[in-house]
Amino acid sequence: MPDINLIHFDQLGLIDALMLSTDARLDELTFGVIGFDGEGVVRRYNTFESAISGLSPKNVLGCPLFTDVTPCMNNFMVAQRFEDARELGTDLDDTIDYVLTLRMRPIRVSLRLLSTVAGPMRFILVKRVP
Repeated sequence: MPDINLIHFDQLGLIDALMLSTDARLDELTFGVIGFDGEGVVRRYNTFESAISGLSPKNVLGCPLFTDVTPCMNNFMVAQRFEDARELGTDLDDTIDYVLTLRMRPIRVSLRLLSTVAGPMRFILVKRVP
C-alpha cells in the first residue's frame, strides 16, 4: 500500500496509488479526490473535496458525476477528455487550470484528470489555486 505521506497532487503514477488507497487514507489528502467508474458514477469522494464543494459523500456517492454532481465539468475541457481517451484506448493524465462555479462563488483550481485503459476507476483531483 502506498505511503500517504508520499502521495501528492503532481506525483507520477498517482492513479495506481489512488486505486490502492483506502477511503480513510484518501481522506487524509490535502486535495480533492473524486473517483468514478466507467459509467460515470461516483464511487470515491474524499473529505477534502466534500469540504470544498459543500456536498456530503452521502449525496454524491452512487450519483452520475457529470450530470448530477459536477455539471460545470460536463464540457470539452473535462468530461470530453475522459471520453476521448476511452474511445482512443489511451491513458489520460492531464492537469488543467479551471474555475469551479456550481453552488459556490467561482473558485480557481487545478484539475488533474486521470484514467488508464485497463483501470476500473477514473479520477478527478482538485487542488485550490491561491
